[in-house]
Amino acid sequence: MYTSRGQLSGSKVFKDPVHRYIYVYDHLIWELINTKEFQRLRRIKQLGTSFLTFHGAEHTRFHHSLGVYEIARQLIDQFHEYPEWDDRNRELLLAAALLHDVGHGPFSHAFEHVFSVRHEVWTERIILGDTEVNKVLSEMGIGFPEEVAAIINKTHPKRLLVNMLSSQLDVDRMDYLLRDAHFAGVSYGKFDLERMLRVLRPDEDQVVVKQSGMHTIEDYIMRRYQMYWQVYLHPATRSSDLLLKAVLERAQELYESGYTFNMEPRHFLPIFNREDMTLAHYLKLDETVVYFYFQEWMEEADPILADLARRFVNRRLLKYKNFPEASRVRYMDRLRQTMETIGLPTRYYLLEDQLSQLPYDLYKGHGNYEGILLQMNDGERREISEVSMLVQSILNSRQSDEKIYYPEDVLLNLKDHASEKSWMLSTLRGD
Repeated sequence: MYTSRGQLSGSKVFKDPVHRYIYVYDHLIWELINTKEFQRLRRIKQLGTSFLTFHGAEHTRFHHSLGVYEIARQLIDQFHEYPEWDDRNRELLLAAALLHDVGHGPFSHAFEHVFSVRHEVWTERIILGDTEVNKVLSEMGIGFPEEVAAIINKTHPKRLLVNMLSSQLDVDRMDYLLRDAHFAGVSYGKFDLERMLRVLRPDEDQVVVKQSGMHTIEDYIMRRYQMYWQVYLHPATRSSDLLLKAVLERAQELYESGYTFNMEPRHFLPIFNREDMTLAHYLKLDETVVYFYFQEWMEEADPILADLARRFVNRRLLKYKNFPEASRVRYMDRLRQTMETIGLPTRYYLLEDQLSQLPYDLYKGHGNYEGILLQMNDGERREISEVSMLVQSILNSRQSDEKIYYPEDVLLNLKDHASEKSWMLSTLRGD
């Protein structure tokens, strides 16, 4: 058993634009918030490069992590009256909710894709390593940090705790949909959180929904789907992600070739050298550091790195075009030929992006398909697509989107390549 750190003499309150107020009552949570590893999240944007598409989307992982904690706190209050909920797990879940994203790196997923870095691995290393976070957690008792990490990485034997943080109806998704919609200035992700929390019930292994709450969940599912296509997968954001990756990949290629930088990119050396990055090195990486190097690289002698860095910093994104699958190869070949003619490396300037998304699928987790379960009035539990005509209609209805990205400004201003320019103009018009 663990020894609770107890409650603060007076609550701490954060004024929040989404939840209005975030309340902290526990010494454990307050001390975790004030660790340097958690404070680092102030320098990591929640939506990566989306601020280049939605100018208000400047919120951080710090904002989101506090929000996930707050929803978890409210959900525990809702579950308190039910025998399936054991209040001895309260601080365990609150700590996991607060720390679930503590391992994110700069620009989140785009950065991870370039360097094969997984934030889940670094979250666990921060929780279990030589950190201020670990010291605070360890004061709860032996094994407490390991249990927090197990909830986050979905290996904890108490499946209800895992489900509350990672499922179709988890507190993580609830906050990021509301928060991202608010800061992006859109209405797509806004659902009735208060009503949703009221219709959720704890069961032995997962959260279930009271039958009367089915329509609230239908609304949540549709708004989540709309947020993915209208915000998270917006083509301009995908362009900025691809451009960010191109900058980092070019810098790594130059380093591996022996290129001498104006300023040695020492923060990236463990990654460039493909070494095992230490936790201390990783924690020094945030978006202020990345932007510093991008500013430096704008003046590099290598014209490709300098151009890519300037494009990202000054928001001169690659343009995109939808090409039918049947003609994509032909279009790509023509674009490739044009770029090769003018010496533009297609590795960095001709990029494909293919996406596929399900509005609702049966969440696969640890050998079982965990859909959203309704607690029917007769006591039976039924998966929502068996009852809801709306969910049934979209079940497994996969939507795909494929685009080609290229530097329109270069191709439209070619000199001495009139035929290529003419062809590109006709292509852009869809002739």
